[in-house]
Amino acid sequence: MSDIVYWLHGFVPKPVAVNHLERLRACSGALLGILLTGLVTRWMYGTAVPLPLLVAPMGASAVLLFALPSSPLAQPWSIIGGNLISAAIGVACAQWIADPMLAASLAIAASIGAMIALRCVHPPSGAVALTAVLGGPMIHAEGYRFLLAPIGINSLLLLIVAVVFHNLTQHRYPHRVIEHSNTHHTTDRQPSKRMGFSSVDLDYVLTQYNQILDVSRDDLETLLLQTEMHAYRRRLGEITCADIMSRDVVTVEFGTELQQAWELLHQHRIKALPVIDRARRVIGIVTLVDFMRHAGLHSYHGFNNKLRLFLHRAGYTHSEKPEVIGQIMTRTVHTATDSMHIVELVDLLADNGLQHIPITNAERRLVGIVTNSDLVAGLYRGRLADMQ
Repeated sequence: MSDIVYWLHGFVPKPVAVNHLERLRACSGALLGILLTGLVTRWMYGTAVPLPLLVAPMGASAVLLFALPSSPLAQPWSIIGGNLISAAIGVACAQWIADPMLAASLAIAASIGAMIALRCVHPPSGAVALTAVLGGPMIHAEGYRFLLAPIGINSLLLLIVAVVFHNLTQHRYPHRVIEHSNTHHTTDRQPSKRMGFSSVDLDYVLTQYNQILDVSRDDLETLLLQTEMHAYRRRLGEITCADIMSRDVVTVEFGTELQQAWELLHQHRIKALPVIDRARRVIGIVTLVDFMRHAGLHSYHGFNNKLRLFLHRAGYTHSEKPEVIGQIMTRTVHTATDSMHIVELVDLLADNGLQHIPITNAERRLVGIVTNSDLVAGLYRGRLADMQ
């Protein structure tokens, strides 16, 4: 008896790993999607048309578009391409094959094959193919016009609502994985991804698995990498940016003269100066690279003379005042919070080619700075603690 119970228990799915807000967002999106699609279709065609204004497969499409927006099966080409291709195949089978059951079976089989070949697999499209075959005399009479209305119109309207709704609710759709380029423009992998599995390893496993997954290959790789990072963080312990950062930070302001900033870099033997406002909020950062770039140094020939001339000449404008840091600083600054785990800094420092990360508190005020050396020391310290 216990074996039967254990076997039946295997059919019980795991709890869905999304919070209540995400569930409410999915339900609200489906409600608006179906409602607006139906209302706009009725406004376009009126109530006198013999065809249904809203076909049943759109309900299944709404589940994918609003509850599983990151799925490859829910992307724009999947819903538009899958529905139109399946509708065309369904209409063709209905016209060429007299037996409805045989026509329906062939329509489903051909639709799956076509969607796989054209990379637009969309499960509700199977229902679209069946509707074209078994929908009755009114749909059969429409022939290939069935692709335009209601299938094409319904699919397009539902997709438009999904795009607008997801972006208004700050949900990325269409779903694209953000790719980080190699800052050194070489064929090497990003530093944080040189350990553990590689893309080649994942491709090999997926080839051996030989099944279509309801998750994109890039998303799967991202999830696996994040799992690796979480496991490393768990083993490393709770070491935050506040534990490893330098607290006595040398800073400058927007109006600090270049000569003064250069002397600070030289005096403290550092390579970067956070630029802050009066509330100690970071508004930029200036590095040795910024000095070199704005000095017009295209080679190392005459470096000292050029830099000395640059630091004493007039500003970029026609003003006679000396140049200030605000004119050469990098305004887009990557920052981290003092409560952030140091593992999260790996991508920022290593993959983005950064050397310094200003650290802010909950009020977004500068409280420290972390360098590559600080991060290495923190990771080494955590590794030693893990080995004990």
